Amino acid sequence: MNHTAEVFQPLQDDDPRTVAGYRLAARLGAGGMGRVYLSHTRGGRPVAIKVVRSELADDPTFRRRFGREIKAARRVKGAYTAELIDADPDGTPPWLATLYVPGPPLSAAVARRGPLPVPAVLWLMAGVAEALQAIHDAGIVHRDLKPANVLLAADGPRVIDFGISLATDSTAHTVTGTTIGTPQYMAPEQASGSDVTAATDVFSLGQTAAFAALGKPLYGDGPAATVLYRIVHSEPDLSGLPERLRGLLGRCLAADPEERATPTEIVEWCRRELGRDGGEEAGPAVWREIAGPPVAVPPPVAATGPATAAAAVAAPGPTAVHTAPWTAPQGAVPASWPGGAGPWGPTVPQRPGPEERKRRRRRAALITAAAVVACGLVIAAGTALLDAAGRNFDRARDAAASAAASESASGTPRPQAKGSAPAGEAAASSTGPGARSSAGATGGSAVGTPPRAHAHGALLVNADNSISLTEGTMRKDRKGDVRFDCANASCALESDTSVFTMLFGDPGATYEECRDMTGGDAVHRLPLAAASAGQEICVRRDNGDIALFVVQVKSTALPEAAFITMDTTVWPAEKN
Repeated sequence: MNHTAEVFQPLQDDDPRTVAGYRLAARLGAGGMGRVYLSHTRGGRPVAIKVVRSELADDPTFRRRFGREIKAARRVKGAYTAELIDADPDGTPPWLATLYVPGPPLSAAVARRGPLPVPAVLWLMAGVAEALQAIHDAGIVHRDLKPANVLLAADGPRVIDFGISLATDSTAHTVTGTTIGTPQYMAPEQASGSDVTAATDVFSLGQTAAFAALGKPLYGDGPAATVLYRIVHSEPDLSGLPERLRGLLGRCLAADPEERATPTEIVEWCRRELGRDGGEEAGPAVWREIAGPPVAVPPPVAATGPATAAAAVAAPGPTAVHTAPWTAPQGAVPASWPGGAGPWGPTVPQRPGPEERKRRRRRAALITAAAVVACGLVIAAGTALLDAAGRNFDRARDAAASAAASESASGTPRPQAKGSAPAGEAAASSTGPGARSSAGATGGSAVGTPPRAHAHGALLVNADNSISLTEGTMRKDRKGDVRFDCANASCALESDTSVFTMLFGDPGATYEECRDMTGGDAVHRLPLAAASAGQEICVRRDNGDIALFVVQVKSTALPEAAFITMDTTVWPAEKN
């Protein structure tokens, strides 16, 4: 059966048709750093093209780090890796290309068929360990080895995403909405913020192999903070694993990095174990059964115009989970697949496009506005919150009226910022704290170019430190702009120089939204009881700097050891 329509998504209106001479044939997915497309070399070999998001491309610090990572990744030449073959960190936008790997991720294969047999796990470990040898020899620590980053090609596993992991001599860096490391597959030193080394990847390999053998994460599921606590403070329970795997996985999962097996030792151990019962001969057949039949790849796009790219793929339909470097699971479940399982495992709904997200935000804002105004009419006295909402509504109404009058006088429509609503809708777009705004309703003009964004990555703040928004760093004292406090059993973010607003609705807040939502009645102390992973928080400093926090890990069960980790993006105020 040909699953091309499920794997390769047709190009959308906002997708490019070419990237640096590569003609794009289909969209493969999207990740925290950008979108991934199928293309072909001049000789017709399929490649995966990763295109960096524009907001990151505008950050010179990101470009420098991205260039260093590409330079390191070019040195990786392993048989079990998706080789980087082309890239331009200085392009507009930056991009890179790797060989396309036709095969499902390990996570999807296990979801489809359950735990793998021992010979397949041994083949998996040997291949991934050999890939780690090549990656480490190039001076790279993967930092995010997990089942979703191991693709099952017909001739063995392929490790992906090492091209966007950090070179070992780089400083920590992530982007808004992403984090380096997945909680269920982190090593203890990674979870506690200690030094990350090649041995960290070995621990993650042990967890990945345990997942393949058990069909579930070794340290269980649940809130990220709970899983990380188990990894740091408890010994792994290997009793559910096949006996043949316990010795090797125990070495990989040693708490002390110095006691863990090396990739070379893992390869030798697996080959020796496979040879005991003829597994080396039977292994390839077992592996092909797990990887499943190959998927037909769309042909190269002919140079006849942009419409050809969309025609190379079947009509829009369900899409499969991650099948190429740097893609995230996307797609809908066809009714013909029992239990909602696709050819490579469970799939998830496809995210709406930009225009649909804008319409949803405006619709949600209008509903919120109507609700707040209605409550204000019924309760004449009102609470402080409703009073604040009323003041925001009045400012929005006046701004809309002024804009309408200006347009009427000049005959020229006022330009709208990206993601904003038409002027006539501005009055209803923001009526209360946290309601997602689509136009400049609570402060500042919606017209003009936003300041350049600076992505500072994941910052951890606890009772002993603080965050400096200017430098985008963690201070070792409490004198920074943002502090974390758990007084009176209520954990919150606090600041003497900044105000906060917690956002609700679709993710992906923009500069304009954060500027507008913090221009009214934001607060200097923001309780975090309602915050969870992915929660967006807008921040405005007294000097005009705007920032966006995205919660990654919140641990408040033990107040004396509580902390919160947030990806941080800052738009500095323009200097006069």
